[in-house]
Amino acid sequence: MNFQKRTHTCNELRERHIDSKVLLNGWVDTRRDLGGVIFIDLRDRYGITQVVFEPGYNEPAHEIAKELRGEYVISIEGKVRKRPEGTENVDLETGLVDVMVDKIIILNKALTPPFQIKDDLDVNEDIRLKYRYLDLRRKEMQANLLLRHKMYQEVRKYFDENSFVEVETPVLMKSTPEGARDFLVPSRLHKGRFYALPQSPQQYKQLLMVSGLDRYFQVVKCFRDEDLRADRQPEFTQIDVEMSFVDTEDVYSMMEGLMKHLFAEVKGLELKTPIPRLTFDEAMEKYGSDKPDLRFDLPMVTLNEVFAKTGFKVFKDTLESNGVITGLVAKGCGTYTRNQLDVLTDYAKKLGAGGLIWMRVKDDGLEAPIAKFLSDEEKANLRDVLNAETGDLILILSGPRLKALSIMGSLRLEMAHRMELIKSDSEPKLLWVTDFPLLEWDDETQRYYAMHHPFTSPNTEDIELMDTEPGKVRARAYDLVLNGNEIAGGSIRIHNSVLQAKMFKALGISNEEAEEKFGFLMNAFKYGAPPHGGIAFGFDRLAMLFAGKNSIREVIAFPKTTSGSSLMDESPSVVDEQQLKELHLKIK
Repeated sequence: MNFQKRTHTCNELRERHIDSKVLLNGWVDTRRDLGGVIFIDLRDRYGITQVVFEPGYNEPAHEIAKELRGEYVISIEGKVRKRPEGTENVDLETGLVDVMVDKIIILNKALTPPFQIKDDLDVNEDIRLKYRYLDLRRKEMQANLLLRHKMYQEVRKYFDENSFVEVETPVLMKSTPEGARDFLVPSRLHKGRFYALPQSPQQYKQLLMVSGLDRYFQVVKCFRDEDLRADRQPEFTQIDVEMSFVDTEDVYSMMEGLMKHLFAEVKGLELKTPIPRLTFDEAMEKYGSDKPDLRFDLPMVTLNEVFAKTGFKVFKDTLESNGVITGLVAKGCGTYTRNQLDVLTDYAKKLGAGGLIWMRVKDDGLEAPIAKFLSDEEKANLRDVLNAETGDLILILSGPRLKALSIMGSLRLEMAHRMELIKSDSEPKLLWVTDFPLLEWDDETQRYYAMHHPFTSPNTEDIELMDTEPGKVRARAYDLVLNGNEIAGGSIRIHNSVLQAKMFKALGISNEEAEEKFGFLMNAFKYGAPPHGGIAFGFDRLAMLFAGKNSIREVIAFPKTTSGSSLMDESPSVVDEQQLKELHLKIK
């Protein structure tokens, strides 16, 4: 087999190449035998070129072509010609020419694939993942990976132009479980001791600021042993960023520049900056989410004042327990049937609501099961506050503040889908969410946990509350949201050991535990740590959104399933007894 290098790719030939001698390599995409003349669509990652085998033109090549089947790998030599009139294919970039074959070499034969190598096929995802190397031959999948490649290049270009240094941090590190579970790696040389795979390079990038590097970034693999969803993987990629001598405004400005650059270079869109901002409280109250989708206008309204003097027991009890009454208006949905409203009520109950209050807006007032419990003034004020018009549907929830707002936020998204408010060609909507709570209380363990991580700085004005009312302390933390998806999160960090000790105390971490888990970082702070802050982007999720997909598995070459397994190479797998013995491990 005399393999020769191609002269052109399968998407390169045009009319200017007519009469040229060329050599192409690729896969047989389709084969058509039309009365002795054999047409092959030859495919590589660049595109498709039609090649022609005619017995009268070259009998030996034609004989070999009779053997060809889908996915055979071949090399052909031939002469470019203009396609006969009426046979042009305007859907192909090479569709005005084809190649008359003088010589063919079959480089490799192929079994019949378990599915066709073409887009828009309804193939079970497990089959696609088992034969991922075939799935990746599809144009759509290759386009996803090429887009991801382009994003990599533009990210590195942007940060390099802004004086950032890309530094690789260790993949084997100390286990400091605070948040998701660590993946543990047993040490062969140190019996009974373990490394952990990093959930994030958080501590290392802070140490790089202590080291004086000033501006760091890294496109880095991270690992979390957690339950998976469509947008989660046990191993994932971050764009990790840290800067010294900065405040929140500096981080916002630099990251908005990155997003502006990516949208321009990758999507060809001009992003308007500055990106809007909402505090955590504002986002929850208006949209019921700390990552609201702003591509549609369906705001929630807090109705506590409307019902401040209500006699309706459900609302009265909510107000007396410092809860919230929240409502939204679904324009034009006043025609919903009782069955449709029951479905919505069941939806809210499955999310944890005690029930859902609905009201149809009529010319003569509000039609609702609870209408008789409300005063005329309350009904009038409700319509006025919600700007509800005849034909609209009002939906109301009440209960503990964050729980009720969160459920209404989910109901808001459900109504947006039902009302078809989210268009595939909608302008991308970015948002900064700021002023998160520093800590969140867990009833099960009866302790506070860091909402972001234990190195997040509290709002300077709230530091005095850390000893008395830690639940009211705001963080100097921020998330960047794109179309209802959190794509990045970060904070200004604690950079002195005294404040860090106060944070550990609020988290119920003793001095001994803090020293054991984070001693190296605390010691580093004692040698002159600069004020610093940063952010980390979920690169897989960002690529998914840029590609217009609904799962990050569509933009990862070799992803895991939702159970964390790889169907292609069958990992995780059993290892032999000798390997376990060397690692001082025994399976029970």
